[in-house]
Amino acid sequence: MTLPSLFSPLSIGSHELSHRVVMAPLTRMRAGRPGNVPHALNVEYYRQRASKGGLIIAEGTQISPSGQGMPATPGIHSPEQIAGWRDVTDAVHAEGGLIFLQLWHVGRISHSSHQPAGALPVAPSAIAAAGNAFTASFERVPFETPRALETAEIPALVESYATAARNAEAAGFDGVEIHGANGYLLEEFLQSRTNQRTDAYGGSIENRARLVVEVASAVAGVWGPERVGIRLSPFGIANDSGEADPMPLYSHVIRELAKLRLGYLHLIEPRASGAGQAEVDHKDVPSAAELFRPIWPNVLIAAGNFRADTAEAAVAEGKADAIAFGRLFIANPDLPERLRRGAPLNPYNRATFYGGGVEGYIDYPALDAAKAAE
Repeated sequence: MTLPSLFSPLSIGSHELSHRVVMAPLTRMRAGRPGNVPHALNVEYYRQRASKGGLIIAEGTQISPSGQGMPATPGIHSPEQIAGWRDVTDAVHAEGGLIFLQLWHVGRISHSSHQPAGALPVAPSAIAAAGNAFTASFERVPFETPRALETAEIPALVESYATAARNAEAAGFDGVEIHGANGYLLEEFLQSRTNQRTDAYGGSIENRARLVVEVASAVAGVWGPERVGIRLSPFGIANDSGEADPMPLYSHVIRELAKLRLGYLHLIEPRASGAGQAEVDHKDVPSAAELFRPIWPNVLIAAGNFRADTAEAAVAEGKADAIAFGRLFIANPDLPERLRRGAPLNPYNRATFYGGGVEGYIDYPALDAAKAAE
């Protein structure tokens, strides 16, 4: 029996990937303003990173105006945003690639400057996150105490995910990923430290998982489950998140999601939690993919501080079916080909991750360009 490798084909539902090097969803804060509309700069960024038979998971994209938490992040709730994303998906498809959209609501990880009419951000409970928010003008200020969602508001919230999924379909995406990780709204409902509700969405593990399952079911109803993925960070600590004992909670969640037959589960490895904000490599932590692989029957994508050798090993050993790369994909638009050849990698410039223009976004050289410059 031949072991799978990073460059073995892989099926996600009806989609056929020619390799297993996935581009992770990456917040870059470069959407056009006003309106948070994808524009020509974003089209070129994604076009550069498309590869034949490769999967891109586009950056977190707010499902509604109240879902926004950072400046210049794209949405999928206006006609202009749908049209802007259509230009992106057309460019990726022209290169032979596939692209899913990550559906995002940040919950309490926001600021009133992003919210309609300057309202407070919403969350499961009125508990402020530790740390600093990005305001609409890129300033950093302490997080505000959010407003707890009323029980009667939750059906409309679930429907806003379904509407965003329909809009993603109109924009030409090949599927969608639900963002249930990194301390944003859905994870806030999951975790006991951020969810102190006493209604049907709080208290027990089953109740705290209810919203995630309802959202996944609603989105699967739009796309068909095989074209829907979900991202979770069971051991994560990003954005003041974290569950004291993650195994009972996330084992329940993953088993319930498995019943929906979603196309893939995307797990962030704990050693990389918070990696977007600083260089991290948390020591002596478990492997999320290894722990939850036995209870997830479909494709499993792992992300978090992988190198070529560790990615290859994770796939060969069956711990994951594909590996998502973030920072390395920022700096290496042709990352799959570089990994295939064992070629050197461009270093990334953390100072240009968030906001700005061309620098650190579409000016990283591909292999052939790099050789020509030598």
